[in-house]
Amino acid sequence: MFKKDLETADYMRTHAVNSLEAHVSGISKVTLYAAQLVWMGGKFPIDVRMPESQNNLRFELANILFNLAALYTQLAVSLNRSTSDGLKSACNYFCHAAGVIAHLKDTIIPDLRTTPPDDMDTMTLESIQQLLLAQAQECFWSKAVKDGLKDSLIAKLAAKVCDLYDQAAEYGTKSDIISTDWIHHMTAKHHHFAAAAQYRASLDCLEKRRYGEEVARLRDSLVCVNEALKESRWINKIVLGDLNGLKARVVEDLKSAEKDNDIIYLNLVPPKTELKTLDRAGMATARVPQEVSDPFSALDGKDTYSQPLFARLVPYAVHVAVSIYDERKERLVNTQIIDELEAMTNRLRDLLQSLNLPGSLQALEKPLGLPPSLRTHAEEIRQQDGLHKLRRSMREIDNLKKNDAAMYKEGVDLLRNEAAEDERAKARHGTDRWTRQPSEQAADKLYAQVNEIDGYLKSAASSDELVKTKLKECESAIQVLEGTDRDLEAYVPSSRKANLTPEIERAANNLRLRLSEVNKLEHRRRSKIQELRNKVKKDDINGAILTETARFEREYPMQKIEPANFENLFEERLEQYNEDREMVTQEAESQSQLKTSIQRANADFTKARSGDSSTKEREQALQRLENAYFKYKEIVSNLNTGRKFYNDLAPIVTRFTDGCRNFAYQRRVEAGQMETDLSTALSNLNLNIQDQKERHALRSHYTMQQPQPPPPVRQQGIPSTSTPEQTTIAAPTPTRAPQPEPGIWNPTQGIKFGAAAAATPSSTPLQQGQQYQGNVHNPAYPNANVRAPGQWDVSHGVRFG
Repeated sequence: MFKKDLETADYMRTHAVNSLEAHVSGISKVTLYAAQLVWMGGKFPIDVRMPESQNNLRFELANILFNLAALYTQLAVSLNRSTSDGLKSACNYFCHAAGVIAHLKDTIIPDLRTTPPDDMDTMTLESIQQLLLAQAQECFWSKAVKDGLKDSLIAKLAAKVCDLYDQAAEYGTKSDIISTDWIHHMTAKHHHFAAAAQYRASLDCLEKRRYGEEVARLRDSLVCVNEALKESRWINKIVLGDLNGLKARVVEDLKSAEKDNDIIYLNLVPPKTELKTLDRAGMATARVPQEVSDPFSALDGKDTYSQPLFARLVPYAVHVAVSIYDERKERLVNTQIIDELEAMTNRLRDLLQSLNLPGSLQALEKPLGLPPSLRTHAEEIRQQDGLHKLRRSMREIDNLKKNDAAMYKEGVDLLRNEAAEDERAKARHGTDRWTRQPSEQAADKLYAQVNEIDGYLKSAASSDELVKTKLKECESAIQVLEGTDRDLEAYVPSSRKANLTPEIERAANNLRLRLSEVNKLEHRRRSKIQELRNKVKKDDINGAILTETARFEREYPMQKIEPANFENLFEERLEQYNEDREMVTQEAESQSQLKTSIQRANADFTKARSGDSSTKEREQALQRLENAYFKYKEIVSNLNTGRKFYNDLAPIVTRFTDGCRNFAYQRRVEAGQMETDLSTALSNLNLNIQDQKERHALRSHYTMQQPQPPPPVRQQGIPSTSTPEQTTIAAPTPTRAPQPEPGIWNPTQGIKFGAAAAATPSSTPLQQGQQYQGNVHNPAYPNANVRAPGQWDVSHGVRFG
C-alpha cells in the first residue's frame, strides 16, 4: 500500500545525503527531505528504525540539518567576495548556516531521546554557531570598508567581529571535538579584529581632534596585532599578510601621532583602562530558513517529492490519542463507578455479617432442613467446581507471577552485570580515561523501572498472601457447601420449633423485608455494572478521532498533530458517564437509608426474641455457610483481579528486560570501542598530552578573571589639555602617512634614501583553502612592504627634506 512512498523516501534520502557539491540546488534537496522527516515524525513513533546505526527519526533529521548547515557554508565560501553582491550573498548564507545550527541545538537535539553524537554536544554547536556569525559579521565589515563608510561605523563592526570570534574560541575550548588548530585560528582572528577596531577608532579620533586618545588607541591596536601574530603558526598566509600589513600601518601612524602630540598638541594620553569601550554594531544574526522553521511550507504538493509521504497513514499521534482515551475511560469507570459500587456492597455485607444475618432469621423461620437460599448458594459453588477452581486459579497466578519475576530478575541481572563490567573497566583504565557516564546515569529510566516493578511485585505478593489467608479461614465451610445436601444437613443442626408470638412475627417480617431489599439492591448493582461494562466496550472513539483528524488536517494542513489536540473531544466523550457517576451518589444515599432501617429492624427482632436461645447453634452454622459463600465470591473476584494484574504486568516486564538487554549490548559495544580508542591513543600518548595541555591553557585563558583596574587618578600639576581655555594656539589638523606628490620636497620628512615602496592593499581573511584574489574586496588597510634599511628604490628618485 505504501510501497511507492517508501521508494520515494529512499530516493530523496539518497539525493539529500549525496548533495556534496556547493550548488544552490542542493538546498532544496536537503530541506525537502528534512521536511518529509518532520512530517513522518507525526506518522511514526520517533524511535522507528532508520538506515543509520541509530533507530531514531530525530537522529536522522539532526544529521540532515547538520549537512544543510555545512552546505550553506560551502556556498558562502564558493562566492566571489570581491563584489558587493558576493559579500551580501555570503553573509546571507553564513546567517542561514548559523540559524540551522541554532535550530538543531535548541529544537532537534533536546527531542532526540538518545545521547547526541559527540560532534553535536552543546559546546561544539555553540562554537560553530558563533564562528558562522563571526564570518557573516566579517562580510558586513568588508562591505563597509569597500564602500568607504565612516571610520566610527567600521570600528563598531570590527569590534563585533572580534567579540564573535572570541566567543567561538571560548566555546571551542570547552568542546572535545573542536581542534586546537581551529581554536588558535579563532583566537588570532579575535586579536586581528580587535586591532582593526582600535585602528579605525584612532582614525575617528584623528578626525575629531582627540589626539591623546588617538595615540592610546594606536598603542592598543599594536598590542592586539602582536598578540595575533603570536598565533602565526596556525593561520594561513593570507591572514598573516593582512596582519603584517595592519601592523606596518599602525606602527607608521603611531610614530607620526606620538611625534605630533609631543611637539604640537600636548594632549594627555589616557591609559587603556580609561578608554571608552567601543560600541558594537551587530549586523549578523542567526536566521533559521523558512524551510527549516516551517518545514511543512516546503510540502506544497507541486511535484511528486513535495507531496507529503504516507498521507493516507493514520498518524501515530492518533493511535496514542486512542490509547489515552481508552485508559482514561477505563480508569474513570473502574475507579469512580464500579469500584465504588462494589465497595458499598461489601460494606453492606459486612454489616449483615456483624448482625448475624440472615442466619438468625433463617434458623427461626426454618428450624428443620435447609433454607432455599442456602441450597442455591451451594449449587452455585458446586457448578463452579468450588475449591478446585480456587486452587487451580492460584496455581495459574503463581505461574504468571514466577514468569514475570524471572523476566524481571533477568533484566536486573543484566543491569547489575553491566554495571560490574563498567566498574572493572573504570578500575582498569582509570577514571581520567574511562569518562563515560556511570550505568545508573546512562540508563536512569531503566533503573527507575527497577524500583517501580519491584514495588509492583511486592505489593502483588502481599495481596496474594491475603487471598490465601482468606481461603484458609473459610476453606472448611466452602468444602461443606460444595458437598452434597446430606453433608449440609449434617453440618446444620436442627432446632425445635420456636413459639412465634405476634411481636416476634412482626419483627421477623419487617427484617425479612429489609433483607429482601438488600437482595434487590445487590441484583440491581450487578445489572448496572454489567450494563456499564457493555457500554464501555461499545464506546469506540476511533471514528470520532479520525473525523477530528481529517478536520484538523483540512483546517491546519501544515501543523503537526499531537494527542493534546483531542483533549476537547476526550472531555466531550467522557461526559456520557456523568449519569453513571450520579447513579453512584444515589446508590450511596439509598444504602445509607437501608442500613439504618436494617439496624432498626434487627434491633426490634433481637428485642422480641430476647431470652430465646433454642436456635443459637443453628443460627451460627447457617451464618458461617452464608459468610463462606460471600467470601468465596470475594476470593474469586480477587483471583480474577490478580490474574489480570500479572497478565498486564507481563508486557511491561518484557519491555523492561528488552531495554536492559539492548542497553547492555550497546554499552558492551561502546566499551569495546572505547578500549580500542584507548589502545590507539596510548600509541600517540605524547601528542595527546601535548594537545590536552594546549587545550587546558586555552581554556584557562578564557576562564581567567581579569583584575579590576584601579580608578584613574589625575596627576597633580598637569593641567587637562581637553579644556579650550588652555589652548592658546589653534593647532593644524595633521594627516597620517601623507602621500607627497612626485618631485615635491616635504620639509617635515627630511632626506630619505630608499623609502618604502608604495603599499599594496591587503585582503581580508579568506576561508582556508580558497584561492587568493588580491585585495579588491578589502581596502581596510594596506600591506606595508617595507624595504630593508639602506636599500634605495630607483623608481622614487632622490628626495630632500
